[in-house]
Amino acid sequence: MSVEVRLPDLGEGIEEADVLSVLVGVGQSVAAGDSVIEIESEKATLEVPTDAGGTVTGIQVKSGDTIAVGQLVLTLEPDGAEPPPQRPAAEPEIDEAPRPTADGAADGPTVEPPPASDGPEVHIAPRFADAEVDAGDRPVAAAPSVRIFAREIGVDVRQVEGSGPAGRISIDDVKAHARRRTSAPAPDRSEPLPDFAQWGPIERVRLSRLRRTLADNLAQSWATIPHVTLFHEADVTDIEAMRAEHKERAAAQGAKLTITAFLLPIVAAALKAHPNVNASLDLTAGEIVQKGYYHLGVAADTERGLLVPVVRDADTKGVIEIAAELTGIAERARAGRLTPDEMQGATFTISNLGGLGTGFFTPIVNPPEVAILGVGRAVPRATLHDDAMQTRLMLPLSLSFDHRALDGADGARFLSWIADALEQPTMLAMES
Repeated sequence: MSVEVRLPDLGEGIEEADVLSVLVGVGQSVAAGDSVIEIESEKATLEVPTDAGGTVTGIQVKSGDTIAVGQLVLTLEPDGAEPPPQRPAAEPEIDEAPRPTADGAADGPTVEPPPASDGPEVHIAPRFADAEVDAGDRPVAAAPSVRIFAREIGVDVRQVEGSGPAGRISIDDVKAHARRRTSAPAPDRSEPLPDFAQWGPIERVRLSRLRRTLADNLAQSWATIPHVTLFHEADVTDIEAMRAEHKERAAAQGAKLTITAFLLPIVAAALKAHPNVNASLDLTAGEIVQKGYYHLGVAADTERGLLVPVVRDADTKGVIEIAAELTGIAERARAGRLTPDEMQGATFTISNLGGLGTGFFTPIVNPPEVAILGVGRAVPRATLHDDAMQTRLMLPLSLSFDHRALDGADGARFLSWIADALEQPTMLAMES
């Protein structure tokens, strides 16, 4: 009996992914745990393994396909399996009951043809009791009454996130989706672009799933969150001296010591002192959700686009430990091997563009967070220090925040706290 390999649950509400490459071919032998396809989801690039071994007998996907969770990827014939027995020709079933003809008269017995089959029948249970597969092979768990209601109010039921068991969609889910769509309209894409080719050669490059997701999420954030950005400079001369002093020690532990590694525990301490920044805004309930954990997203530039891996419990880790974790994250990000779990659960995000020479900039809040810190390139500049003009290393800081959750004074106090701690790292360590 053939074994079916399907796209597994990817977690975090991810329902589909793009196939980047197929890693096996028909006739190839694979073992349990071997990767068979490489996919790109909204969160990461990852390889999908098979949990059974055997010989590949059929491949149902190809590079460039978009496939849904639960969709058939390939079939295997288990090693050592005997070929399925040939089914003898079935005798036609005779319906003995007379069947009326068009004029109502009883006709003779009818013959029901046997089902066409050249092998054992395989009955695949539906993923949900009343799920149907809509366009794009996406299983949708919703009762007929829910589908009818969604069509009546103009909602694509495939886009609705179900809150019931196994993602089952209710009428309340459809209503909530409609309210969100109404209150946060998507960017207008109806205006056609001009024919650029009339002015010269062009090339069209397909957007990756990650770039399409970033485009939607950033547009949604900008359209729905009233952004405010504050700017500040921090004197990091002493921190740079500490970095230079301990970089060899960090390198011996496989870590690259950067200012970001010093910044993370400082930001975690600032969030503890300002709990409304380490929070999310629940407008439905009329509440600020303050979080008692400090997981910091660190935006990373990769060939695939912007990724935001998370350093968990940054308030409990030392600078060199964080540096080692950031080094590993950067390596996995460049190799496209970050897992979805490594990019979930952040309470606050830091975006450091200093390595690219940027100074101040206006980062966009990453919902459901309420603030994001932008870090620019530290530059030496003459400034007044200890009542004398000195050349000091100044770090540009840019804080964007959701004005619905935080007032300007809240943001200013938070940013000043970070700048003061950067300028007095020894005092921060003593207080910790």
